[in-house]
Amino acid sequence: MTSMAVTKGPTFKSDLSSAIQQIMAESSPLTTHVLNAADGIPAARMALSLHRLDSKLMIWAMLSVGTTNQDGRCPGLINQQTFTPGMYKLRFETGSYWEGLGQPSFYPYVEVVFTISAPEQRFHIPLLMSRFSYSTYRGS
Repeated sequence: MTSMAVTKGPTFKSDLSSAIQQIMAESSPLTTHVLNAADGIPAARMALSLHRLDSKLMIWAMLSVGTTNQDGRCPGLINQQTFTPGMYKLRFETGSYWEGLGQPSFYPYVEVVFTISAPEQRFHIPLLMSRFSYSTYRGS
């Protein structure tokens, strides 16, 4: 008689959660990914918010808030109907993130301001950071 090794795969609940996150990320025309470049890992559990500039009043209106997942991503920032031409900013709460790791940092937050003129396109804004530096770019 031969024995068979049984391996435990993902559960239905984790598969469903992953599928929902993927759908939310795909339906959002704007995505982000935060990487803790100092440690070479995704920046999980970082608070962030998305804002749009009211061009008449010249004030920022908050559109959504979120927290990065284990992969450093925050799905579902905005839907296609709400994503209109204008000036936006993503605010990343970097100071709180580093404080949660018990490490001091120089930047209490990072704001990435960008202009959207073709909202039918997809936009990806990664943030690569360490405790004393950061960089970003328009990804695809």
